Amino acid sequence: MSTVNVPLADLEFYPLTSDRWTDLEKLFGPRGACGGCWCMWWRLSRSQFMKQRGEENKKALRNIVDSGSIPGIVAYLKGQPIGWCAIAPREAYLSLERSRLLKRVDDKPVWSVVCFFVAKLFRHKGLTARLLEAAVDYVRNNNGVILEGYPVESKSGKMPDPFAYTGISSAFRKAGFCEVLRRSENRPIMRYVIRKT
Repeated sequence: MSTVNVPLADLEFYPLTSDRWTDLEKLFGPRGACGGCWCMWWRLSRSQFMKQRGEENKKALRNIVDSGSIPGIVAYLKGQPIGWCAIAPREAYLSLERSRLLKRVDDKPVWSVVCFFVAKLFRHKGLTARLLEAAVDYVRNNNGVILEGYPVESKSGKMPDPFAYTGISSAFRKAGFCEVLRRSENRPIMRYVIRKT
């Protein structure tokens, strides 16, 4: 498939359920998106993550899906999975809750979007912003009030793909998120307020 003129207007977004598991496997590939992560980095303590990196992380994510929980959203183009966005209430992410840099801003109930993975051919085409828009819709439909993200910001505007897995701030701004706090130069905390509490 050519990387030119990809019709992103034809995108569809679906929550990851058991019947879509094989689509996620196809998208993530044998490396589990990146280094055996299987999108478990934020859900586990660092030691637990390293202990079960690879196949055990894959099983852990599959167990979450099979339990009926929705760990994220899959983007499709013409029936093919091309992108992923991890989303859940913040308390589902143990390492996020323990983070000093990304600790809670306040006591408001928030959902967190913590990770993106986009198939190589579709990177740098605005898919992250579209995934964020789909995430806002998903949270709204589940009676959430605030969606929060933790993107990275580069002064040069460029960043190697593996370091941008939490998204980049420009994509969040494009999707309507606003910065609410910054505890480090390149790591803003950004929010989309769905409804006032």
